[in-house]
Amino acid sequence: MANSVLISMQDDIPEPAWFENVEPFVQKTLNHLGYDGEEISILFCTDAFMQNLNKEYRHIDSSTDVLSFENGDVYTDEKGTEWKNAGDIVISLDMLPVNAAYFGDDEDEELKRLLVHGILHLNGMDHGEEHIEKGCKPVCEMLSKQEVLLEKLKHEKIMAV
Repeated sequence: MANSVLISMQDDIPEPAWFENVEPFVQKTLNHLGYDGEEISILFCTDAFMQNLNKEYRHIDSSTDVLSFENGDVYTDEKGTEWKNAGDIVISLDMLPVNAAYFGDDEDEELKRLLVHGILHLNGMDHGEEHIEKGCKPVCEMLSKQEVLLEKLKHEKIMAV
C-alpha cells in the first residue's frame, strides 16, 4: 500500500515554487519510518494564523513553528482499503527563516526538520519539555530519531527548484 499526503496553503498565501516537492519528501520520510496506509494533511500558514491555533488548542498566545494534531482513527475507503488518519501538521512559513538562522541551516533543512517532527508527533511520539537546541545533541527518543532520519534524508531537497 502507500500513504496519502494532502498539502495545502492558507487561503491568502500563494503556493511557493517548491510546493510540489513537499509530498515526495513526506512520502520518502514515511517509507523510511515504515509507515504504510497513513493519511496526513499538511497546511502551510502565517505566524498570525499559527498564533490563533496555538492560543485555541494549547492556550499559548504566541506563534510556534509547527503544530501536530494527532487523529489515529482508522477508516475503510470505497475501494475497501483501510487507512489510518494520522492527523494534521501545520507549519508557519514565517518561522522558517527565523529557525534556519538560529540553527545555522538553510530553510530547506529547517523545513525538512519541521515535517519530520510533525510526522513523528502524529505517530504517537513526544519529546516532553526537551527541544532541539543549537549545538546540543538530543537525549529523548523522538528527537534522536528525528535527527537520525534527517541525516538519512540530507540529500533530499524540497526548496530546490
